Amino acid sequence: QVQLVESGGGSVQAGGSLRLSCAASGRTFSSYAMGWFRQAPGKEREFVAAISLRGGVRYYADSVKGRFTISRDNAKNTVYLQMNSLKPEDTAVYYCAGRPSYVATIASDFGSWGQGAQVTVSS
Repeated sequence: QVQLVESGGGSVQAGGSLRLSCAASGRTFSSYAMGWFRQAPGKEREFVAAISLRGGVRYYADSVKGRFTISRDNAKNTVYLQMNSLKPEDTAVYYCAGRPSYVATIASDFGSWGQGAQVTVSS
């Protein structure tokens, strides 16, 4: 496992932007595929985006495709989620997650998780 720490959450008005960062510790970050998930109050955790080891493959949930961008900088041991054109329905706690080798989109496939970052989008 790698230790993950999220930052960059906050409150923004609809149509605004935020960038979440997830810093990883350990010497094996470049061997981990990474993902972002979110959980809104009263709802189950859902997939948002995922990225392969070197960023060559990216997946997005239909609800965020075209608005969110996942990226990573292996030299900095950091994965990012750029969120543009935010909507109130994007309000949730966002979690960074990692797993060895292959990219995935199912939460149970990820074994390393950050503490979560609150994102609130007001109308």
